[in-house]
Amino acid sequence: MAKKQSPEPVKLICPALARDDGWFERAEVELQDEFGPVDLTSETWDFDYTDYYTEEMGEGLKRRIYSFRKLIDPGELAAIKNLTNEKETRFADKSSGNRAVNLDPGYISHSKLVLASTKNYSHRIYIGEGIFAEITLEWHKNNFEPLKLTYPDYRTNAYRDFFALVRSVYASQVEKECMCYG
Repeated sequence: MAKKQSPEPVKLICPALARDDGWFERAEVELQDEFGPVDLTSETWDFDYTDYYTEEMGEGLKRRIYSFRKLIDPGELAAIKNLTNEKETRFADKSSGNRAVNLDPGYISHSKLVLASTKNYSHRIYIGEGIFAEITLEWHKNNFEPLKLTYPDYRTNAYRDFFALVRSVYASQVEKECMCYG
């Protein structure tokens, strides 16, 4: 009979979309209040890969990605996504309900980058609390590689290089702290 295994801790990330730096800064403060200090922040990139968010959030969207120092149990991802959804609602325009910032938490492990979503699709697995998870990037031959349904922005070298840096910090943390659950 197979024995259950406890998961290794993972590195929480939270990609954010917004139109201006003020919303990124506000979101960062709120996220740090919940998850502790940010240890890495990406550059702020133009988000022009899709117009999916334009009607709700406007034009000229930018992306910034945060990585958090404290490692988490991957089983916490559904609760974290629900918490970031609550923050999006709090930040939303009160009259229209439109979001000012979009927060998409996920995590990095040794082998993958996983993102949480409220939307189901063929490549997503239900993880509880109304949330689905997808493997967005796979670690292969010393780099993150996209999968068939990986979003276009996550396919770029800029994103993948940033996530490789996050993974490097994560690997050092796990090795140094010999962390595991169980």
